[in-house]
Amino acid sequence: MITGQKIVTAEEIRKLEKLASSSDAGKFMDKAASGIALITEQFIEKNNLPKKIILLTGKGNNGGDAYTAGALLLEQGFSVLAISAFPLKDCTPLCRERHDRFIQHGGQVQPLSHFNPEGYSVILDGLVGTGFQGKASGNLAKAIEWAHNSDLPILALDIPSGLNGTTGEVASIAIEAAATLYLGLPKIGFFLDKGWDHVGNLIGVDFGLPEKLMLQAKEEALLLDPTSLELPILRRSRHKYEAGYVLGIAGSPQMPGAAALATAGVLRSGAGIVRLFSMPETPSSHLLSEVIHEDYHLKRVQEEAKRASAYFVGPGLGRTPAVEKLLKELLPTLRLPTVLDADALYFLAKNPSWKLPSHTILTPHHGEMEKILKKKPTLKACQDYVEKKKVTLVLKGAPTIIFYPKKKPLIIAHGDPGMATAGSGDVLTGILAGLLAQKMAPQNAAALGVFLHAAAGEIAALHLTSYCMIASDILRYLPEVFTITS
Repeated sequence: MITGQKIVTAEEIRKLEKLASSSDAGKFMDKAASGIALITEQFIEKNNLPKKIILLTGKGNNGGDAYTAGALLLEQGFSVLAISAFPLKDCTPLCRERHDRFIQHGGQVQPLSHFNPEGYSVILDGLVGTGFQGKASGNLAKAIEWAHNSDLPILALDIPSGLNGTTGEVASIAIEAAATLYLGLPKIGFFLDKGWDHVGNLIGVDFGLPEKLMLQAKEEALLLDPTSLELPILRRSRHKYEAGYVLGIAGSPQMPGAAALATAGVLRSGAGIVRLFSMPETPSSHLLSEVIHEDYHLKRVQEEAKRASAYFVGPGLGRTPAVEKLLKELLPTLRLPTVLDADALYFLAKNPSWKLPSHTILTPHHGEMEKILKKKPTLKACQDYVEKKKVTLVLKGAPTIIFYPKKKPLIIAHGDPGMATAGSGDVLTGILAGLLAQKMAPQNAAALGVFLHAAAGEIAALHLTSYCMIASDILRYLPEVFTITS
């Protein structure tokens, strides 16, 4: 069973905190600070940095978290300097109390102006928390700009300052963190709009909220737990058709590479055989030797479907009237699990009344989904679509979000910017079709396929850099991910 951590709005986590006893605020801060201090220490050790830390503090409990963590780090022999963006008289009582404790432990506090960060190793961002909304301005904006100009790595406490924890909006400026040490549960704004550009690595910190309240939390989505994924079962006696037989309808004379990448994805994900039907005169020189290739004829597709397990449709077909006619005739005949991508999605957007095959996975990026919906692909709009069409929707992006009927969206917080390259989506289409052919349910195939694809992209970027990797490199490193996952 696929599981994941609840992702909530900023308002929801504040509601849970209010449900807890108000007398627990100090205890929560102590617990949070303990986790923050430990992660900070580990970050410095891992990166072999000097044990010199800057606290960037605001006037609320986020600043109090920073001061409390700073006091703990002082006890561990770190040099810690706090830079306060606001006068102490403007701070909350708990923040002032933790400021005083920090001073008592030997910490120093000074205002922002004219401080030279040379010699320090990391900044803890404790300016504002999840209660922040609107536009960062005044001292807050100046402090964020100063942090960026310091060129030091920033660890954001609970949320990068300036980011809206519910919408992901950045109205003016926000901290760009190396990591976000979120308290309790991740916030949905991390994954929407500009959020993913600001949060960096996500690291959870337990701040002591009672388990019963965590269970009450109303989630907007789930953050995939990769350990809950399971690979298709391998039986020693299976033959290639039992391993999975995929029919691909893809490729044209102008775009043979898309079909080549997709068919390679099918085979590399464990399926036993793939037969590609392409537009007439599509060359086969791009294809792996293992791929069977012939020109598209509906009758031939129907013949092979009697022993096949899954389809993929769309990569590199083209956007001609002939392709639109092909899809209009083909889609009603499909009775096997199907992945629709690329040009198939283009024509689906033009023909919203088309009936989709059962057990369909759609794999649009945000631009394609906006054309299908005729509006911005918000979480609600995408969920409404899958409820209506009874399909699984893989909304590709950073991060990728998977939508299922009657379930909360699943967010896959993996991948690398280098995956934004031509053909990457075609590889994913093939992986998904290969998993469907191995009798995986669409929901499980979608989660596993997206994770495998994203993790292979991360490994490719590690070896080749995000600048230099290409789509076929995802295929190259896919076996390493299977080794890790099995």
